[in-house]
Parts: sequence; structure tokens; C-alpha cells
Amino acid sequence: MRYEGPIYRPPSEAESLLIQATVGCPHNKCTFCMVYKKGPAYRVRPVKEICEDIEEARNVYGETVRSVFFPAGNTIAMPTEDLSAICRFAAERFPGLQRITVYGSSQYIAEKGIGDLKNLREAGLTRIHVGLESGDDEILKRVKKGTVASEQIAAGRMAREAGLELSEYVILGLGGAERTQAHALATAEALNAIEPDFVRLRTLVPKINTVLLHEVKKGRFRLLLPHQVLRETRLLLENILCRTFVASDHYTNYLNLSGRLPEDKGRLLAEIDHALGRDESSFRPFFIGTQ
Repeated sequence: MRYEGPIYRPPSEAESLLIQATVGCPHNKCTFCMVYKKGPAYRVRPVKEICEDIEEARNVYGETVRSVFFPAGNTIAMPTEDLSAICRFAAERFPGLQRITVYGSSQYIAEKGIGDLKNLREAGLTRIHVGLESGDDEILKRVKKGTVASEQIAAGRMAREAGLELSEYVILGLGGAERTQAHALATAEALNAIEPDFVRLRTLVPKINTVLLHEVKKGRFRLLLPHQVLRETRLLLENILCRTFVASDHYTNYLNLSGRLPEDKGRLLAEIDHALGRDESSFRPFFIGTQ
């Protein structure tokens, strides 16, 4: 199996077979992301090569594979015909396959439209991991996400209508101290409109070689302290009214939260309140990310 450039996968795909379908990211402008800033440039791998890698994996793992994740950064941008072909081939070669997943930003999901998304679902794609990041348009503009809240909501609704599962990722602290309340409230509003299967929380960690880290060093962006992040998290959860599963399954977070909304909301808020009683020095120290 062949891999090119950085290969990332969500923690929830830890047991998945990783078969690279695309290289790099077609957007590659987010100010908080360092992954592909030094390349490689975005491209779609030939279907023939991808299928050869799937066949090699079949020879190694037999029929034991239950889930496949197709990196890299925005595989939903792949031509629908090509992505459908590799989904079908994976399902054929792994009869026990239960899940096929990709990363996908909202603008590329929206470009597909409901027809292409339904075709992908019929081909075997089951879940898209979406970097919502924020529902606040001002924040999305500042971090050069390349989309707006209305497009993120439309894309999420289309994916759900097509029968695809959605994991929507939120970056706590992305608005800094200035927009913490706006970030929490607008993000909750977007999530309520989308009704994703999963909401996955990440805490902003400035990364090397990023515009955001430069802004932090110049004093133009004020990072949240642990208690501020927890209060932002509390406001977010208080205002999520849809049915979804919340997880903070990432090393960047100050608190590991996991539960279903609305059933577990009281417990989750109580866990946050308990953590707010701790001294800030007891949380993980500040660090600059290198990956």
C-alpha cells in the first residue's frame, strides 16, 4: 500500500483500514491548520492505484476488515464517479465491511448536491467527518475556512437527507477571548439545524507554521485559558437542542466529555461545573502543536 504526504485520521477511525484516495487538501488555507501548508499539492489518486492498494490489503487482512477510511484531507472533493468506484470495490473485496468514511469540508459536500451524495451512499459511503469548526461567520472568515454557516447547514442537511452519517467537529476557543460567546451560540445554532450524529470537540492549540500562531505571538489573538474554554463548552452544550452524541475524544481537550444529548446533558454540565472548581494549574499546560 502506498502513502504520500501526511496521513491523518480521526480518533474514531483508529481501527479502520487506511487507503489513501487523495493527496493533500484542495482548500489548504485555514489559518489554524499546518498539515499541508508545505505540500504536497492536492490531487486525486488514480482509481486503478487505489484499487490495487485495496487488493493488497485484502491479501494481507483477508475478510477481517470492518471499516475503511479514505484519507487525505478532503476526499469528499474527489469526483463522485471515482469515489463511488472505490467504495464499491472496497465493499466487494471486504464482504464484512460495515463502514466507509472520509473527511469532507462543507463547501465540497455542498458542491456534490443531493444527487451525488445519494449516489455515494448507494455505493457504500456511510459517514463524513466534517470540520464545522464554528457556526459564526465572522470567525469562519477570520480563519479562512472558505465557507459560511448557511452553507455548512445546507451541506449537513443534504448529507443527512442522503442517508449519510455526520461527525461534525467544533474547535473550542477558535474565536479567542473576543468572540467566545458568539462562537458558542452560533455553533450551537448551526448544529441544531444540521442535527449531526456526532459532535466532536477539539480545543484550539496553535500550530507551528500557521498564521494563527503568528497572530498569537503578535498579540492579535488572545487564546482562552482552561476555565474560559470550559465555560465556552458549557454554553455550547446548554444551547445544543438536537439529538446527537457529544465526544471530546482528543488530546487537546481539558476535559473528557462523552454522552448523548439531550439525555446526558445534566451530567455533562455537572462534570464541567466540577472541573471549573479545579485550579487552572491542574489542567494540561499550554503547548504549541507540531502535528
